[in-house]
Amino acid sequence: MFDLHRLRLLRELKHRGTLAAVATALSYSPSSVSQQLSQLESEVGVRLLEPVGRRVRLTPQAEILVAHTEAVMERLERAEADIATSLTDLTGTLRVAAFQTAALTLVPAMLGLLRDAHPRLRVHVTQMEPERALLALQARDFDLVVAEEYPGHPTPRPAGLEQEHLLDDPLRLALPAPPAAAGGGPTAALRALAGRPWVMEPEGSAARHWATTLCRAAGFEPDVRFESTDLLLHLRLAEEGHAAAFLPDLVWNGRPPTVALRRLPRGRGTRTILTAVRRGGGRHPAVEACRDALRQAARA
Repeated sequence: MFDLHRLRLLRELKHRGTLAAVATALSYSPSSVSQQLSQLESEVGVRLLEPVGRRVRLTPQAEILVAHTEAVMERLERAEADIATSLTDLTGTLRVAAFQTAALTLVPAMLGLLRDAHPRLRVHVTQMEPERALLALQARDFDLVVAEEYPGHPTPRPAGLEQEHLLDDPLRLALPAPPAAAGGGPTAALRALAGRPWVMEPEGSAARHWATTLCRAAGFEPDVRFESTDLLLHLRLAEEGHAAAFLPDLVWNGRPPTVALRRLPRGRGTRTILTAVRRGGGRHPAVEACRDALRQAARA
């Protein structure tokens, strides 16, 4: 019988990439992690790690073990959910990650609903972009992630995660003040800003890929002078006339817009907001309560 604790360390190495990252996440020393994995190799009777420069990678046999460990962890998630369901009150800590606009608009309402319905449940919230948060969810750093997908650019879905639609959030072209002449249809309004500075999210993000593709489809390469994941900064730059921007409706949180807005071309103007959990974890009553609270916040 293989030691489950050591199998979990091997799984952590698969998801976190380095012995140092595993040690930091679990509050161990790197030498302790290395020693535990060496003992697992002795138990299994085959090499599980091979050096690649200054790092190590998993052998094919280690990948087999990790796949079986994932199945065991999923069953344990379900067992934890079943135990929690058998109790009359929700307790413990629920760890949630959400991107900025969801953290500003949906999460506060969610927290209020959970506080009223389950006062003994402690909710810990971290603002984090979906690309990082979904990987951290897979590594068990979070219990639930609020993520986003842009039209034509679905978020990578790591194995072992389950996703659920939360709401559709329209995206619009924000004209820099004073508004530029932007007559005609959505594409014409977009093309009219070809010579203006733009603010966009950083290179490599799904939002940046979507925005750049949209501009190129309109026939121009955007002059991106400002980069930030902070959409409130995008809004401020548009308000002050420094840049054109793409803003989701969620950023207004029910308030009237403070900049001139235009529709985007059909099929390209709505992002999807979703929640993600580890497979087997969606049945946990705290996760179910959180998802229900988020749905109520989205409807409001």
